[in-house]
Amino acid sequence: MNKSMIAYILGWILKLEGLFMLIPILVAVIYREHNGIWFVVVAACSLALGTLITHRKPENNIFYMREGCIATALSWMIMSVVGCLPFFLSREIPSFTDALFETVSGFTTTGSTILSDAEALSYCMLFWRGFTHWIGGMGVLVFLLAVIQMTGGSNMNLLRAESPGPSVGKLVPRMMHTARILYVIYMGLTVILVVLLLCGKMSVFESLTTAFSTAGTGGFGIRNDSLASCSPYIQWVVTVFMILFGVNFNAYYLILMCNWKQLRHMDEVWWYFGIIGAAILIIMTNTYGWAGNILENLRNTSFQVGSIITTTGFMTVDFDQWPSLSRYVMLFLMMIGACAGSTGGGMKVSRFLLSVKSALRELNSYLFPKRIKKIKMDGKTVDEEAIRGINVYFTAYILLVMLSTFLVCIDGTDLVSGFSSVLGTFNNIGPGLAKYGPACNFGDASTFSKYVYIFDMLAGRLEIFPVLILLYPPSWRGLLKRRIKRKKNSRGRVSVS
Repeated sequence: MNKSMIAYILGWILKLEGLFMLIPILVAVIYREHNGIWFVVVAACSLALGTLITHRKPENNIFYMREGCIATALSWMIMSVVGCLPFFLSREIPSFTDALFETVSGFTTTGSTILSDAEALSYCMLFWRGFTHWIGGMGVLVFLLAVIQMTGGSNMNLLRAESPGPSVGKLVPRMMHTARILYVIYMGLTVILVVLLLCGKMSVFESLTTAFSTAGTGGFGIRNDSLASCSPYIQWVVTVFMILFGVNFNAYYLILMCNWKQLRHMDEVWWYFGIIGAAILIIMTNTYGWAGNILENLRNTSFQVGSIITTTGFMTVDFDQWPSLSRYVMLFLMMIGACAGSTGGGMKVSRFLLSVKSALRELNSYLFPKRIKKIKMDGKTVDEEAIRGINVYFTAYILLVMLSTFLVCIDGTDLVSGFSSVLGTFNNIGPGLAKYGPACNFGDASTFSKYVYIFDMLAGRLEIFPVLILLYPPSWRGLLKRRIKRKKNSRGRVSVS
């Protein structure tokens, strides 16, 4: 294991987080808030420690998938612990567990909150809370690859470990340029959204924080009612952009390159919009007469469908009060999620499609044993290794969801609340049903349950395996054996002398 390279990456993560904290410091200066001093303290310590770790570049810069997964999991854990310190030290969130929960929810773009009164937070804390969504949306390691030249040809292992979806590919030959293109698209869409929100007479501060939460598909709002009190214009703008940020960013690159032929063959994107349209139609039909009029029903339904399938978690109505069929559709959307290569969470539409195609192929094999049928996606044949990876992912997904539900139910949570809250945190959505519905929060959950949800949020955002590899004993067995061997050798030398 290349320990020095892992430490080097972690050092850069600390430096980047210290630099990111300069922005809430500026917000604190603008609004004359004394709590901004805690961002100064944490940022200074993070920058100093990161600089100390990275002052010397490792001689061996080659790392494999194991190192990539471990570096990614540790990066997100360290980033969350450091990021929660301003909340905790300022006592605006007095409990360390609650501060960590809120920060992990921010970076993983989950949007679950322990706060019953978000408006009570200071401006700098509210800004940092929303900004964590934007940082985590595209991924901090993708940002690292965009700004830092890392040689050795192993960068792809970092991108695979952090990026959501069954497969990750380069847009251009160089990994650094691919990461830069992704962030340019990400920033461009965010800027357009901010401008449109400003046109809706939102303040600059609220436009920025809302745009960060929408772009990262996170869902942290600065109002206690989320976006329910906003104008229909604002709600429609946010609806459109939630859905746009749930699209595979490769599609936007193809649009910029005017590659319409390849764009037409992006099955996942077309199915994504098809699922959204079908869900809106079903829910509108099922909730007919529930809303004031058809236009209001269309706006609320479109908003909530877009919010749930993209795993954003914004709310304009309490969908937990909808009829059973509508709530089932919302539960289905929770599991499906957005497109691979987007800022959205969930299983991803591509995995769902490939699983359906794989099941149909298996069914046809019983009817026509001699027929060999290849599974195609985006006009290309999907190799069997990718299908195997998806099957393994689903197995791990089901096992972890069942285990997490079991643990929170042991802790006293009812089945509907427990299962839906696990789905909400694991798929990085935010709200669940019943006790943890859209009109509620996670503040009443026990400390034990909160740590279960923290694990689920991290595992869901990192596609399960980076976190499992970090916790898997064989990953560290070789390293421990080498340390024990070195100690024995050193003792042998001492006794001989």
